[in-house]
Amino acid sequence: MQKAIRREIDLTSGSLLKKLLVVALPLILTNILQVLFNVADVAVIGIFKGDDAVAGVGANTSLIHLITNVFIGLATGASVVLAKYIGQKDLERARKLVGTAILISVIIGVALIFVGLFFAETFLTWMNCDPEILNLAALYLRVYFIGMPIIMLYNFSAGILRAVGDTLRPMLYLVLGGVINVGLNVFFVTVCDMSVDGVAIATVVSQAISALLATIAMIRSDGYSKLQFKHLKIYKAELKEIIKVGLPSGLQASMFSISNVIIQSTINTFLKVGTTANAIASQFDSFVAQAGSGVAMANMSIVSQNYGAQKINRIKKAILYAVGTVMCINVCMGLFMVLFADPLCRTMTQDPIVIELAKVRLNILCSTFVIGGVMDVLTFSLRSLGKSTTAMVISILFICVFRIIWINTFYLLNPTFAMIYYSYPISWLLSVIVDIIFLTITIKHLTKKFANNSNGELL
Repeated sequence: MQKAIRREIDLTSGSLLKKLLVVALPLILTNILQVLFNVADVAVIGIFKGDDAVAGVGANTSLIHLITNVFIGLATGASVVLAKYIGQKDLERARKLVGTAILISVIIGVALIFVGLFFAETFLTWMNCDPEILNLAALYLRVYFIGMPIIMLYNFSAGILRAVGDTLRPMLYLVLGGVINVGLNVFFVTVCDMSVDGVAIATVVSQAISALLATIAMIRSDGYSKLQFKHLKIYKAELKEIIKVGLPSGLQASMFSISNVIIQSTINTFLKVGTTANAIASQFDSFVAQAGSGVAMANMSIVSQNYGAQKINRIKKAILYAVGTVMCINVCMGLFMVLFADPLCRTMTQDPIVIELAKVRLNILCSTFVIGGVMDVLTFSLRSLGKSTTAMVISILFICVFRIIWINTFYLLNPTFAMIYYSYPISWLLSVIVDIIFLTITIKHLTKKFANNSNGELL
């Protein structure tokens, strides 16, 4: 078994900072490459089909996240629980969890096909989608959701591999799928004269390739991430664990999306130029957000494994290292995006009004993403320590509810494009303050609990 487990990293011993960087770097590159491929989608459709097609794709972003985030949260839950089993050296339960997670990913994906097919236009209409782009937006959404079983399978499979510290192979699979995605974008849009439907098909095909490779990797593994057909069933105990951690995580992400849908609806009141500007800017500021998220995800695996191994001091050090790392990354990348906002936006459109509105979002968010990065590290750490519900409540109150209140109060006092985005850094800061309080309480409690456990280690 040792030969096959080499790709799996024991995060409960050795240099924490080194292992954080080893696990985080492929995750950061994976997230950045994912954003880069999304930018390619928008760039191709913008260059060859114009701003209407860009807006048609952009109008779906918040809605897709709203519908899918509950279930992607379950993938996060599976990752956290698997990492805990690794810390406990429980191979049998780990394999049962892998089988359960993969099966429910496909079941969820099939169910989501019908949601996208039958309710696409209804959802977009509720979001005040500009009638000029409604048909394009609905077409993109329907095609995208036809591929939802594949998309869900990839999210769960990649999460399982990352839980065992294997972040390199998911990155390589994404690179291969992403290159094919870009090639298919150009083929469908230029050769086949397709529009947003071509971009959606290209995305699904690329995800299918990545999902297939990740699934094969699990089947061939002999470690904690092994997928065995005899375990491809729903195990109640493991499903309960996934739901316990993943459902609050998913609900939290969906509440984020509800507030973002409301914000998107407000952006849509600026008509097509506002929707297009937001779609363009979000492609670039996502580089900063996803880089920081990679660190938070890596730290989640480290904290989860050490939680299972009851090593409280490693948990505390890991969180501090992750906070320091994410601050360095987000400050540097955010500064770059602010300085080069204008030329970056001009790669997508030549409309001066769209460019100026896009720069508003980039300047506000990219200069403050350092706060959002710290929030991600703290929130993911709470989930890893069994406080997924606490993390959910904090986020709902100080992110989601706050943003909804902001749009219905402060924004109405000064209804400008900038006022929409000021809600983000303020909500991040409020969440960080409360996260620190609850994380401190949780760590103190665990320190006492582990000290009383003869098998626990404070090292």
